[in-house]
Amino acid sequence: MRILLIHQNFPGQFKHLAPALAQRGHAVRALAMRADTGVPGVEHIVYTPARAPSKSVHPWLLDTEVKFARAQAVMDACLAMRAQGYSPDVVIAHPGWGESLFIKAVWPGVRLGLYGELYYQADGADMGFDPEFSAPSVQDVCRIQGKNINNLMHAELADGWLSPTRWQADTFPPRIRSRITVAHDGIDTARLVPNPNAFVMLNGKRKLSVGDEVITFVNRNLEPYRGYHSFMRALPVLQQLRPQARVVIVGADGVSYGSAAPGGATWKSVFLNEVRDRVDLSRVHFVGTLPYKDFVSLLQVSMVHVYLTYPFVVSWSLLEAMSLGCAVVASDVAPVREFIEQDVNGRLTSFFDAQALARAVAELLESPEDRARLGAAARASVQGLYDLWQHGLPAQIRWVEALAA
Repeated sequence: MRILLIHQNFPGQFKHLAPALAQRGHAVRALAMRADTGVPGVEHIVYTPARAPSKSVHPWLLDTEVKFARAQAVMDACLAMRAQGYSPDVVIAHPGWGESLFIKAVWPGVRLGLYGELYYQADGADMGFDPEFSAPSVQDVCRIQGKNINNLMHAELADGWLSPTRWQADTFPPRIRSRITVAHDGIDTARLVPNPNAFVMLNGKRKLSVGDEVITFVNRNLEPYRGYHSFMRALPVLQQLRPQARVVIVGADGVSYGSAAPGGATWKSVFLNEVRDRVDLSRVHFVGTLPYKDFVSLLQVSMVHVYLTYPFVVSWSLLEAMSLGCAVVASDVAPVREFIEQDVNGRLTSFFDAQALARAVAELLESPEDRARLGAAARASVQGLYDLWQHGLPAQIRWVEALAA
């Protein structure tokens, strides 16, 4: 088949699917905004939006205008391909940036499969979950409803949908949900294995090894959506309970979700300053972002890994930590409960109760038996349900090929 993949940050969620489809003999092209993220065996084509958002557009429609600009640029790129005689059998797209909105205007008969990451919710998910930062107004509700214009337009075009988790699929309205196949992207459990000889160097000076009392916390960016404030507020009590523990915090200073910190500050500095006088900072290590190899080594060293999130898309880092055999303490929210069962393959605690979080971590640090039991069960659960080669990738390939059929 001729398969066209569309993702502004290709390969994104198609990291393993794209080369696997090429290896199966399909002619695979990718359409993306970046030129430096090619995949072997996949022809890479770059598109560039022709216009920036207008300053005069209604603020609730700014998101939609950006998506339409990208959709138009993708349409122009596809028209150019069509003029050269190219016609795909299947288009697979992440619709989150609007790119695939006009695909069927170019190729009316093409089969279109969409990666259903999230349908925005005005209630019951991330919006309004944390009253410290968001008490939704009527205007906020309207804005969120407007963000679903893109999802609803795509729903009229899609021949099939794929979501990585049940929770994400269930955010979509029933008429879309009934057409969604759930198949996780997959975790490479053969590569992500415990290593008793693992170690990391902090600032090129301090060596941390397996057996050291290391607590890890990982975000793409340190921000409230991923519980950075809750974690920092747990540190004073946690250090009282475990004064020798070292805390390693991974994450950049930007914003991936939600709003920026007030006054031009960073969320990292806001909540570090809140606890600074009550925490031994010589045992708290901010390491920024890490190369993937070092990230894996750090989790292999971790004695307890903490994962916190609003009710939102679960980070790959949670399942990677579980595959590496980490003893995990995580926030007790619905998307996390899809992966962690209380005291079976991890521990769950309230997102908002910093003292309970501190106690949960300290209890695991005190119990090597519980850590070993939970870590082994965490790895087994990922191997059994979410392994890349046995479950994730085969299910995605079946979905693509069934879509074409």
